[in-house]
Amino acid sequence: MIIDLRNRILLFILPLNLTFVFTQDYSPKSSGEVVKYNYYSLSYNEYHEQANWVYYKLNNLMLNGTAKRTNNFRIDYNISSKSSSPNDYKGSGYDRGHLAPAGDMKINSRAMSESFLMSNVSPQIPSFNRGGWNKLESLIRMWSRNRASYVTTGGVLNSNSYRKIGKNKISVPAQFYKVVFIPSENKMIAFLMPNQKIESSLKSYVVSVDHIEEITGIDFHHKLEDELEGKLESKSNIEKWDFNLVYN
Repeated sequence: MIIDLRNRILLFILPLNLTFVFTQDYSPKSSGEVVKYNYYSLSYNEYHEQANWVYYKLNNLMLNGTAKRTNNFRIDYNISSKSSSPNDYKGSGYDRGHLAPAGDMKINSRAMSESFLMSNVSPQIPSFNRGGWNKLESLIRMWSRNRASYVTTGGVLNSNSYRKIGKNKISVPAQFYKVVFIPSENKMIAFLMPNQKIESSLKSYVVSVDHIEEITGIDFHHKLEDELEGKLESKSNIEKWDFNLVYN
């Protein structure tokens, strides 16, 4: 790092495979403590003991890495109040469901390890986490090959969070959402799925981004020009997306 104190300019010399992190920021705006990691950022909700949202850029660099899954779930001490614990899930009947999935963090061991912080985890019914939710994650990976996408995901944390688990009283969301934005193709899509076994097609869970904003209170893509933001977020735009790709 080169520091020019006279002009207060910071110049960073980074390895080529890391420079993609410092690009356009389309992160959401909401309440909660915002924490930025190397490969994703999140807004932590202390009352619900999980993230309001997790946001990251997904591209070939993230997907084509060789980092292996670590399963090192652990407390996140970067959260000022400390995150939930892996022990909160023991005997609960719920999976420790990733918000930024490990499959999107293959670029290196640091990214993979970061994805197992408990601030990136939410209670999911096993058949949901390993079924329809996993299929959606795989489809988004296919959409993100050879183009950069910006993904935001989380549980819907409101009065519908009907149950608490563990010593830290983690809320169990009744629904989960994902919002995907591909700037190079000027398109956006959102999904809202119930935390239960998914038996319908993924297409049936497509909603507008505006709808997700209404039920969560989160302002997605607020840094976009207002007219473009309104155009992209008000419609489902399902016809612009290929749902026939093979899941992997």
